Amino acid sequence: MFLITFIVLLFVTLLISYVSNRKRRQLVKNISGPFNVPGIGSISMFIKINPKNFFKVSKEFHDKFGKIICAWAFNRLVIVSSDLELNEQIFASNQHISKQRNYSILHQWLGTGLLMSDGKKWFSRRKIITPAFHFKILEEFVDVFDQQSNILLERLTEKADGKTEFDVYPFICLAALDIIAETAMGTKVNAQTNSGSEYASAVNEVTKLMSWRFMKITFQNEFLFTLLCPLLKLRQMKLIKIMHAFTIGVIEERRRNLEGSLTKQTKTNIESTEEEPLGKKKRNALLDVLLQSTIDGKPLTNENIREEVDTFMFEGHDTTTSAIGFALHLIARHPHVQQKMLDEVLQVLGNKYDEPITQRHLNDLKYTEYVIKESLRMYPSVPMIGREIKEDFKYTHSKRGDGVIPAGTELFIAIYGILHDPENFENPSEFIPERHENSSVNSAFSMVPFSAGPRNCIGQKFAMLEMKMILAKIVRSFELLPLGQVVEPELNIVMRSSTGFQIGLKKRT
Repeated sequence: MFLITFIVLLFVTLLISYVSNRKRRQLVKNISGPFNVPGIGSISMFIKINPKNFFKVSKEFHDKFGKIICAWAFNRLVIVSSDLELNEQIFASNQHISKQRNYSILHQWLGTGLLMSDGKKWFSRRKIITPAFHFKILEEFVDVFDQQSNILLERLTEKADGKTEFDVYPFICLAALDIIAETAMGTKVNAQTNSGSEYASAVNEVTKLMSWRFMKITFQNEFLFTLLCPLLKLRQMKLIKIMHAFTIGVIEERRRNLEGSLTKQTKTNIESTEEEPLGKKKRNALLDVLLQSTIDGKPLTNENIREEVDTFMFEGHDTTTSAIGFALHLIARHPHVQQKMLDEVLQVLGNKYDEPITQRHLNDLKYTEYVIKESLRMYPSVPMIGREIKEDFKYTHSKRGDGVIPAGTELFIAIYGILHDPENFENPSEFIPERHENSSVNSAFSMVPFSAGPRNCIGQKFAMLEMKMILAKIVRSFELLPLGQVVEPELNIVMRSSTGFQIGLKKRT
């Protein structure tokens, strides 16, 4: 009796859902996609996809249904687009900037900072954070990039026997953590030199946990995650508590220093330069910009600032680590690119390792920048962006005509698909850095590894300088060897490789 009642209730629920979505189905009937079972949708398609086969399966669907694909998962309407014309209208919109619901798993850690917020809060936060990435402030960060990359070189030297493959990812990850902690918060966590750093370990572990949950539909729901994985839930809570306590502690200390700077200027100056070279003032951190900012005439609270600092920490180390890992893998397997890059690095930086590298040096590394761009084109750190369409979105298309994406749609912009489309990039599967010499060849919305439009990556100039510094120094110090397994990209919040990032290193003489 219970089973019959359950089946009847399920049938009625599915029927009501199917009928209530009649208008939305009509609006998207011009978009092809896999067969949708009434009330259930294309569940078989979603079950088939996993992080490792995502790009392969996506190509199969792209070849079969085109660049815009529509599918249903019960009452959830999902549209995936690698269509440049449609995506340009989405990217350029100031209205359709809300994150897709899967990102909610990050809320406990990041709150509603710049990554997670939308509407008025997002606009106000974006406005006050933008000055933190002014070129004058970025110039101060180059010194941090320089110092931390030197530590990275020391650690990589231990692996440079010229014959043994190893995964370079953990080394890059710790260096990126040290860089973002010092530039975002103005404090050292010594992730590279201190394996016992509680904060650095917590950031690493939570990032991996969140990435795992992001690809598990069941565990994206906080209630189900708590119910089915109680120990992991407790671990997550503990790690987030550690990170929040650390961030708040740094914020409170910096705020006290800022408030006391007028009455105790001399003392503050002495303390601020205590660990700095003689005659060099203490550099600003992104945190300092937030501490001095206001919204509607009111300063940001510690919690407001924590959200943004934690967002910097999440976005500022994981994406850069992935980008550098893929770049090193590609450079190692394309010797002519490596030699051309080395020639430029030696010409611009010279071979005196003890001389500091400036922002002007990094700006002159043009070919190195092409290498980074081409690596990001082949393996974008963020391969897909999810948006929640909260109001009907009217679009115009030269081939499809006018159309409407209905409110409630979960729209995924397939950045990976855009960057591998032969209509946008000739021979997309080949690693050709020279294709970026003429930036006017492609549409402004075709080369979008940092997204585009009002919600583009606010830290892309920061990331480019950091990547140039690390890659240039590694190539100058080591010959990169094509050892180990090739990368196997897999979908995640940030693109990963299921085989790691394996290379070999040989010290240059």
